[in-house]
Amino acid sequence: MKVIALLFMLLGTGIASAQTTALRTLDTDYAAASWKAVGRIDFGRSAFCSGTLISRDLVLTAAHCLYRPGTRDLWPTENIRFSAGLRDGDAQAVRKASDAAAHAGFDPTGPLTAVNVAHDVALIRLSEPISTFEVPPFAVHSDRIAQGPVSIVSYGRGRETAQSRQKECQMLHRVGDAMIFDCDVTHGSSGAPVFSHLNGRGQVMAVISGMMQVEGQKRAVGMVLPQRISELKSQLRMQVAPPVAKVRRITVGGGTRSNIGAKFVKP
Repeated sequence: MKVIALLFMLLGTGIASAQTTALRTLDTDYAAASWKAVGRIDFGRSAFCSGTLISRDLVLTAAHCLYRPGTRDLWPTENIRFSAGLRDGDAQAVRKASDAAAHAGFDPTGPLTAVNVAHDVALIRLSEPISTFEVPPFAVHSDRIAQGPVSIVSYGRGRETAQSRQKECQMLHRVGDAMIFDCDVTHGSSGAPVFSHLNGRGQVMAVISGMMQVEGQKRAVGMVLPQRISELKSQLRMQVAPPVAKVRRITVGGGTRSNIGAKFVKP
């Protein structure tokens, strides 16, 4: 944490946060309608993070969420559940995970350096796709990244039952593929999407990796996504076990002898 803090402190405070708005709970159907693809990811009964549906069966979140806190032990896939648009116990869709991948370049017990933040990304594959008519997924921002206004939708400790949105906060600095924001985050906001609004509907520009103090002020850190997501999709493909060939012996003339006949390989 000290390493990345020093990097950003050397750059100064940059854009003032005067335009940054307060966090607001999305407590009505109307307020939450556009953000249904942001949901809560539960790990067993004791831990949760925020996450975003980016395709019918893929949820984007932070890599450290997939590990039991302070360890290199991954949560069992069967203990992971995504609730899209969860609000006061009701969700637009609930799915269990069938697979998950934390980026191979992330060190779950390492410090919050710029490099580790840049790789703190994970994908969760859902056991069943979610209809895009039911919950439209968000696109990932792939355009130029510049300092300026963004927004964030998240869950967090003390506000875990409904989404909260900060309509405007600021991307202050970028160091390599790591970025610093003045967005209001807390424990449980890990994996929350940071949105760019340059081209109509919000696009996911980063996910929240963690919090830090810069010159006495709380800041959030996230990462540039497109390359990391491509790498994660490759990881998920490699994790899928190849089909096991089964040999079935067909006897000639329907007889019962097993020492003659043709072998057919069934994938």
